Amino acid sequence: MPTLIYNLFPPLAGPIPRWEGHLDRIAAMGFTWIYLNPIHTPGLSGSLYAVKDYFGINPLFYPEDGSDPEAALAHFLKEASRRGLKVMLDLVINHTAIDSPLIREHPEWYEKDQQGRIKNPGAIDPADARHVTVWGDLAELAYWPAPDPEGLLHYWDMVVSKYLRLGFLGFRADAAYKIPGDFWDRLISEARRLEPSVQFFAETLGCRLEECGQLSSAGFDFLYNSSKWWDFQADWCLDQYNRFRLLAPSVSFPETHDTDRLAAETGGNAEAARQRYLFAAFFSTGLMIPMGFEYGFKKKLHVVKTRPEDWDLPSYDLTGYIALVNRMKRNCPALLEEGPMARLNPQGETVVFLLKSGKSRGRALAVINATGEPQMAPVPENAPGRGEPLDAWQDITPEILPVKLRPGLPLALPPLVMRVFYNSAAPALTEA
Repeated sequence: MPTLIYNLFPPLAGPIPRWEGHLDRIAAMGFTWIYLNPIHTPGLSGSLYAVKDYFGINPLFYPEDGSDPEAALAHFLKEASRRGLKVMLDLVINHTAIDSPLIREHPEWYEKDQQGRIKNPGAIDPADARHVTVWGDLAELAYWPAPDPEGLLHYWDMVVSKYLRLGFLGFRADAAYKIPGDFWDRLISEARRLEPSVQFFAETLGCRLEECGQLSSAGFDFLYNSSKWWDFQADWCLDQYNRFRLLAPSVSFPETHDTDRLAAETGGNAEAARQRYLFAAFFSTGLMIPMGFEYGFKKKLHVVKTRPEDWDLPSYDLTGYIALVNRMKRNCPALLEEGPMARLNPQGETVVFLLKSGKSRGRALAVINATGEPQMAPVPENAPGRGEPLDAWQDITPEILPVKLRPGLPLALPPLVMRVFYNSAAPALTEA
């Protein structure tokens, strides 16, 4: 089953019973997973990611009729399953809220500063090391090494077990690279003893190769990649893909709950959204969108402030297009694998030709006009490669009339248009 993820952002959706109203739309678009950000009881800051009680549910999501929130959650999970949707939950285990009872109960689990006080996690601005962001509402847990690894592991085992028993079938590990791979290996192994089909997704955005590499034996099913920020020119994105794909398949996205909305960045340009969604579907095994992407929402999601009243005015409606792209991906095996990928034409050209191989057979070719102007693009002599006849390649681009690849005949590409061609019989590329 393909890994197509819809991030239902709980504060935007409101109380748990209201979440069910989105299930038919999500299923109709062809998604296979729903991802929920943390739904646990938050600390004083109210941030979803400042978890105070992992066994409690955020009062923001309590049913309006006063019924039991855990029963409502179990009902939501059953309704999702009835529509063929699995549900994953954010798992934030690198820190807790600064007012978590765990600080009082297990102070030895936490990192301390030079004065012996609980340490707040922070991050250095990569553009200017003088700028450091410190999250005062968070308390950093100690893993390098963990003073009490057995106690910490037992606690997280109980958390994971609770949500598996409710019906969750996946977990997104927030900032997974901040925790040793051997710790994750033990936690994931315990989870799979309880539910063999459970999947774990490692959020690794911004980490270095060695940080990601130490997770290689942890048992993660997926990593997240940074293709959202690629300008279709610089080498880093393909270099990162071809290195990281050997660790685990990855998930692409045109935006997340942490980024600005694409519609806000592009002034509500539906063609830009179409291109970026199709590119995410081509680039990696899995893909994901946050709630509202399909409608071109411009208001940024916020882990403290967002409420149902922030449901935005649509800039456009891409629900039908997303369904077609998801169907295309389902029917193209090379797009459901993390095979070798290479650029076929020189860096700097306005139209980009990307060739992606399946692991056994089949190859897909992306032709991307990343500019706001029409382009005429000659097919490179080495495309699609290995001398296969061009008429073996089928144009599978959703929602536009198909074209044929012809020797010496340039492709006409309107502004911000991407085409996908597929040859199911082409042999796989040789691994580098």
